[in-house]
Amino acid sequence: MTITIEEVIQKIDAWRGKPLDIQEMTGGITNENFRVNVDGQSYFVSIPGASTELLAVDRDNKYFNTMAAAAVGVGPKIVHHLPDLHVMVLEFIQGDTMTPETMAAPGMPGRLAQVLRVLHAGSRFLHDFNVFRLVEFYLHIADEQKLRIPDDYRSRMTVQRRMESAISRPVFTSVPCTNDLVAENIIDDGQNLHLIDFDYSGNNDPCSELGNACQELQYNEDQYAELCAAYFGEPRRHLLARMHLYAIMSDFIWTLWGAIQHKISQLDLDFWSYAIGRWERALGQLDSNEFPGWLEDAAREEKSYDC
Repeated sequence: MTITIEEVIQKIDAWRGKPLDIQEMTGGITNENFRVNVDGQSYFVSIPGASTELLAVDRDNKYFNTMAAAAVGVGPKIVHHLPDLHVMVLEFIQGDTMTPETMAAPGMPGRLAQVLRVLHAGSRFLHDFNVFRLVEFYLHIADEQKLRIPDDYRSRMTVQRRMESAISRPVFTSVPCTNDLVAENIIDDGQNLHLIDFDYSGNNDPCSELGNACQELQYNEDQYAELCAAYFGEPRRHLLARMHLYAIMSDFIWTLWGAIQHKISQLDLDFWSYAIGRWERALGQLDSNEFPGWLEDAAREEKSYDC
């Protein structure tokens, strides 16, 4: 079912008869996003993309987790909820939408760690999130839908199992995570960073969140260490190794995600090129000289860390 922004607006009684201005927002690659100005007040409306259940997007989970993030002050508040359309109307956070360049500025990894620690210390999210199980889900969808994926993807599943084994010792206490820290999901209001978009959120290993952030924000080794130190207190090899392995897993996930989107999305984006780009980056890290050391360091028997 295709939903239009006009249909959403008609469902909100509080907006009837008030002057409206609708502005489509670019940058989203799962949903259609709009800024709606109602009698001088701005709101954010996100309309689900086509067949997003195939991407493992659970709208009830997103609603619950958005509420939880807002409760600790790191995410936008829900103003209206239209469960029949799976649409939320959120407060519009005034500020700058981040880019990899702005998130690489001096001090930004530390600021990101600060907001993540607040989120991770909040109430648990509705469901758990596991990067390895999500890969299995996406592979099932690819088989079921007869989708094209990179030719050598399945041949790398063995090394993925080695990464899971290394990361599982020790087990870290899971915390509420966004699991999708692209720069566009971070807003800077000049004082604080805010996190938006909880499509893929769930309780997860904090190192997974940090590794995903480093991969999405294109952080270098110094920025990995800065983020790790700001979050955990010091950039220990064991923690950095886990972050690196989870960063690779982000590309494993989003490679398949891009392949699925190539088939189902109605957005005007080249999702196949996106998938291949993610996969080539993953291969570069898997075949790097550093990878064996990350496996070894991540599997070291150290005490588990609580956020």
